[in-house]
Amino acid sequence: MKKQALRLILNAVIALMVASAWLYMVFGSEGGTLSDTGVRSLKYFTVLSNLLEGGCSALFLLSFRFRRLRRAVDFGKYAAAVAVGLTFSTVMLILGPGYGYQHMFLGANLWFHLVVPLLAAAEFLFLNEAPMGAKENAWALLPVLLYGAVYAVVNLTGGQPYPFDVYGFLRRGKAMGLVVFALLTGLSYLIGLALRKGNQRLLRSRP
Repeated sequence: MKKQALRLILNAVIALMVASAWLYMVFGSEGGTLSDTGVRSLKYFTVLSNLLEGGCSALFLLSFRFRRLRRAVDFGKYAAAVAVGLTFSTVMLILGPGYGYQHMFLGANLWFHLVVPLLAAAEFLFLNEAPMGAKENAWALLPVLLYGAVYAVVNLTGGQPYPFDVYGFLRRGKAMGLVVFALLTGLSYLIGLALRKGNQRLLRSRP
């Protein structure tokens, strides 16, 4: 019971944190290399992945009243944890070294790039009780695949310079952009694998 209450509280905190950070980004004066204001912030995978996590956290709260939602919400939480895990990994491995870590944690980016991804991973690893399998691991790639498809279509049909290349993945050409996308997709799968294997091990170790 304590564990269930803790998960409810944590999901409420995540949902409120994401909503507050995004509203600050929409209506506030945001700073930082990868920041934007208003609905233009929705062009970033960072923002979309965090909104997915926040939305699934809110739905998790509702699923205690509407039990039929539970399995779908459990998967949504897993996919969202993978998505924000990719955001965190991209910041640490690619964007931070390229743009400077001091810009990665300004304003709402502190929550979107660091706090929410870490909370989402911890919540899934330690509190999730719905084991995910290889099928769910593959389906959890859907957020990055959908974003990648839109990223490619808008850029490759929008003329030069690429109008939607907000992360600069196409600056060295289409081939390099495809390589980066493939690497990020593979990284997403590995993040999902690590989360579900870690969660399964923790589930087996519980009395």
